[in-house]
Amino acid sequence: MTEFGGPESMVPGDAPEPDAGPGQVVVDVAVAGMTFVETQIRRGVDRWHERPPLPYVPGGLVAGVVTTVGERVDPAWRGRRVVTMTGDTGGFAERAVAAEEDLFPVPDGVSLAEAAALYSDGSTAQGLVERAGIVAGDRVLVEAAAGGLGTLLVQLCLAAGAQVAGAARGPRKLEVVRGLGADAVVDYAEPGWAERVFEAKGPSVVFDGVGGRIGRAAFEVTARGGRFSVHGASSGDVTAIDAALARERGIQVIGIEQLFDFRAHMRRWATEILAHAAAGKVRPVIGQTFPLERAADAHRAVEDRTALGKTLLLVRTAEGRSPGAAGDPV
Repeated sequence: MTEFGGPESMVPGDAPEPDAGPGQVVVDVAVAGMTFVETQIRRGVDRWHERPPLPYVPGGLVAGVVTTVGERVDPAWRGRRVVTMTGDTGGFAERAVAAEEDLFPVPDGVSLAEAAALYSDGSTAQGLVERAGIVAGDRVLVEAAAGGLGTLLVQLCLAAGAQVAGAARGPRKLEVVRGLGADAVVDYAEPGWAERVFEAKGPSVVFDGVGGRIGRAAFEVTARGGRFSVHGASSGDVTAIDAALARERGIQVIGIEQLFDFRAHMRRWATEILAHAAAGKVRPVIGQTFPLERAADAHRAVEDRTALGKTLLLVRTAEGRSPGAAGDPV
């Protein structure tokens, strides 16, 4: 990235070979993950992150094998499969630098692609479910339910014994949510969609990752005494909630500020979600993959809402398997 802008501003190029400094390692990257937030960082419009200094390499999460360890790093990391955050930058590359404290070993039975899909979104989903106190009998509405995070929220809430309605846009996405076992699906492109969620009772819990008019419509039908958990604003605006109305209806609003301390709990939640995956209790929905040189197309798919589930970059052939064709589902 030499300038902020649309997906076309992200082009392949060469960068210096990374070195592992004290407390750091170099990871031979097999898979790079991405989030909607990173597309907004690329545009230079994300309100929660500072603009990275130009030029920069996008991407903040990778999975691969540790090849080099720096000073004061346990040499036992060398050769291990790991998933790790790299900060806000540095992930869309053949090799990436990560701090030893951010390394997370990938358990047996979980592929590097699955680890990349689960680590950030999965730990976030685990944290959101914990913070919202999901229990058996809850009636849960998940917005953007066909996305990487949404598909995991649906599965975790179902596993807790809740009834789950998944909201998404278009038949392809609704079919993905239905395939996860959701009790109901609803298309929020249709008028009056919110009133059809659990009909007269309304949802007792809402996971709001969209915001804007969709978030407001979901709040309006939230049941009295319910919980409204905000974790995103992919529409561009965080849901505007009347605090007095929330108090009058007894609705607990768990605001987007809950995400500010998620990093402190990430390892615990990541351990839990990856253990669930290894045991076959949850599965990441990896809707499409792209090779590294088509990173712009991957960002475009996430940004224009055509992506299903999680979108990944396959940087190298991982674990002896072909990375597949660009855009292929995994």
